[in-house]
Amino acid sequence: MTNTQEIYKKKTKNSAKLFTKSKKVHINGVHHNIRFFEPYPFITKSADGKFLKDVDSNKYVDYWMGHWSLILGHAQKQIQKKASGQLKKGWMHGTSNENAISLSEKISKAVPVAEKIRYASTGTEATMYSVRLARAVTGKKIIAKIDGGWHGYTTDLLKTVNWPFDVSESQGLTDEEHIISLPLNNLQESLKILNSIKNDLAGVLVEPILGGGGAIPATQEYLKGIQEMVKTNNALFMLDEIVTGFRFRYGCIYSKMKLDPDIVTLGKIIGGGFPIGVICGKDEIMEHANTSLNSKKNRTYIGGGTFSANPLTMIAGDTTLDVLKNKTNTLYKKLNGLGDNTSKMLKKIFSDDVIVTGKGSLFMTHFPRDEMTEINNAADAAKCDSTKLFNYHFEMITKNGIFFLPGKLGAFSDAHSTVDVKDMKKATEDFVSNFKK
Repeated sequence: MTNTQEIYKKKTKNSAKLFTKSKKVHINGVHHNIRFFEPYPFITKSADGKFLKDVDSNKYVDYWMGHWSLILGHAQKQIQKKASGQLKKGWMHGTSNENAISLSEKISKAVPVAEKIRYASTGTEATMYSVRLARAVTGKKIIAKIDGGWHGYTTDLLKTVNWPFDVSESQGLTDEEHIISLPLNNLQESLKILNSIKNDLAGVLVEPILGGGGAIPATQEYLKGIQEMVKTNNALFMLDEIVTGFRFRYGCIYSKMKLDPDIVTLGKIIGGGFPIGVICGKDEIMEHANTSLNSKKNRTYIGGGTFSANPLTMIAGDTTLDVLKNKTNTLYKKLNGLGDNTSKMLKKIFSDDVIVTGKGSLFMTHFPRDEMTEINNAADAAKCDSTKLFNYHFEMITKNGIFFLPGKLGAFSDAHSTVDVKDMKKATEDFVSNFKK
C-alpha cells in the first residue's frame, strides 16, 4: 500500500499543492466528510461523459458519478444545451416558473404517490420536511429509521448511520430520544421495537436499498411488514428514494414492490446534476402545508428556501426525465445489465473473498471476515474489512485510472459500456494477483 501511495503522490503533485491550500480555508479541506480520503483527494478540473480529469491531467473512469446522481453521465449534451438556454433567460428568479410545473407533471405521472410536490435544494431538506409532516399529521413524536440508513445531516435523522450504532453520530443533537432505529431485514425484531413505542409513533422512514449503509436491498416481505404495522397504528410509511428513484426504472422502486407509501422523498437523478430535493405525498398529507387553507396553529412549513425550484435546476431535471423516458426501453436494460455482469465478474475473480451487494446498476464489494456468507443489514456490512476495500479502490484509482470514492458503492451511467467492465476485470485481477504475492 505504501508503494501505491507513493505512485499516487507522484501523479497528483498539483492536487497536493491545492489541497494544502484548501485545508487552510476549509474544514479538513472538503465540504462533505466522505470526500476526504488518505493521503489527500485529487482535485478535479473537469468532467465529461464517464470521465473525471484532475488538475494533473490524470483521467479516471468514474463510478462515483456525482454521488450516484449522474445516470446520463457528466455534462450530458441535451442537459447542457437546455441549461445554457436557461442561463440566457436568468438562472435565479425567486418567483414561480413554468419549468417547475413541467417537471412536476412528469414526476406525478411516474410516481403515483406524488399527488402534490414541493421542492427543496437538497435531499437532507426533503427528509427533514417529511419527518416534520409526519409529526404534524399524526400529532406524535417518534420517528423510526434503519440502522445504517442515511438521510442527510438533518438533526432529526442523524442517528445510527455509522457503526457502532450505539454511539452518537455528532455533538449538538437535541432530539435523539425521539428517533429509534430498526435492523434492516429483521422483521420480527423491528416489529418488536415498533410495538414498544406504537402509541407515540409518527412514522417510519426507510431506504428501499441502503445507500451509504452498504448497498443492501430491503426485502419486499420486510417492507410490507413494516408498512402494515405502521398503517395499523395510524402512523406514516415514508420511503427515501433519493438514491433509488429513477435509478432502475422510469419511476420509483416501490411500485414494483407493491408498496403504498404516504410520502416519498426524491433527489439526485431528477435534478440532472443540479441541487434538488423533493417531497412527494398524498393530497391529504401534503395539504397540511397549505398556508392558504390552514391557520398558523394548524399549518406545517415544508420546502421553501431561496434556491428551491430555481428555473435552472427545474429545466435540467425536466430534460433528464425526457431523456430517460425516451430511452426507457434500452437504457435501464443496459445499465442493469452492466451492473449485473460486474457483480458476477467480481464474485468470480474474488471467489469466496467477497460478497457483492446492490441491485442493477448499483453495486458494492465487501470483504467479509470470519466466514460470513451473506450481508443482510448495515451491521453485517460493518463487520467486513474496510481497509481491504479501501486498498482495492485506491489501487484502481492510482494504477488503473478507475475511480470509486474509496469504500463506497459504484454506479453505472449511460456513458459507460461493456468495455469498462472488461477494464475493471483486468484491474481487479491485477489487484488479486498483487494481494496474493
